[in-house]
Amino acid sequence: MAIGRLQAQGLPGWWAPVLKLGFNASYVLLAPVAGPLADAWPKARVMAWMNGVKILGTLGLLVGVHPVAAYALVGLGAAAYAPAKYGIVTELVPPSRLVAANGWIEVSVVMAALLGLALGGALAGPGFAAHAGPAALDVATGALLLLYAGAAVLQAGLRDTGAHYPPQPRRLLALWRDFDVARRTLWADPQGRLSLTVTTLFWGVGATLQVAVLRWAQEALGLGLDRGAALQAAVALGVVAGAAAAGRWVPLRRARAMLPAGVLLGGLIAAVAWCPSVAWALPLLALSGAVGGALVVPMNALLQHRGHALLSAGRSIAVQGFAENLSVLVMLAAYAASWALPWGIRGVLAGFGALVALAMGLLWWRAARR
Repeated sequence: MAIGRLQAQGLPGWWAPVLKLGFNASYVLLAPVAGPLADAWPKARVMAWMNGVKILGTLGLLVGVHPVAAYALVGLGAAAYAPAKYGIVTELVPPSRLVAANGWIEVSVVMAALLGLALGGALAGPGFAAHAGPAALDVATGALLLLYAGAAVLQAGLRDTGAHYPPQPRRLLALWRDFDVARRTLWADPQGRLSLTVTTLFWGVGATLQVAVLRWAQEALGLGLDRGAALQAAVALGVVAGAAAAGRWVPLRRARAMLPAGVLLGGLIAAVAWCPSVAWALPLLALSGAVGGALVVPMNALLQHRGHALLSAGRSIAVQGFAENLSVLVMLAAYAASWALPWGIRGVLAGFGALVALAMGLLWWRAARR
């Protein structure tokens, strides 16, 4: 919807990536506030409030606020929403059920993303525009408002878990100091450091692949954007399968045993770069997604378990969100810089996969030594 608004206002194409940059930057900038906010009130109530903030950002699109500013407001709501969403899991289920709970969360998140892509594509397509006329964008944005409102109503109806935390600091400097202590505490813990490193690397890799696969599909396979998006969907469906399998068969105590999957993921990314056709690319991309889903779900559960034990649910997830979204920004910047290299997209993607395999292999080796 936001990209459609940019196009409707006649803004140049380079504004589109600025949308994502502003959205992810919210997670980094709001991290010192997001954790204490999630712990100060019942998390279901915080989730409902933050959907209200997203509604305000969406209303901004309707009344003519610049799309980047409106989408950044949606990002602020999402940044404060995340610690409450993942933090409430540690309050509702015991450690033995964390991997299964995270599996269901990742499956629902990816399926919601796929549904959003399908719905957004349908509402932004020429067929809908032909029926709705000049008001097509407004109608589509109204549909998004209804979805956010429905989510807020559902979350407001969740029961209070009864979890309570010490009073949170209120001054900005005190909030930053508290966040810095939480960050150093989580990184100093061996299990917390391992799981945080893996999830940070994974989400940076995932965000970069999301844009790199589209370029690869166009340059290496000669596909249009629509068929390139189908390749992205193959990765997403693979993540669903891998996350569901991990939630079903990987207990929390076996989370570190999934580290070899990271090496395999890097190898698969490098192999995809040299696929000669869609027939080869689809299964390899789906397998890459499945391996990634099977890796990240146990690591997320381990990180939540250690964060809840060492800090609090909201503060630990805020540290995680800060690290992961900073990784996204850095890797996307590195990918943008790679356009200046003479290797072409195949070389860039193969080198990227090799670096991922090397990094995960080093983590696996260090964990085995310890």
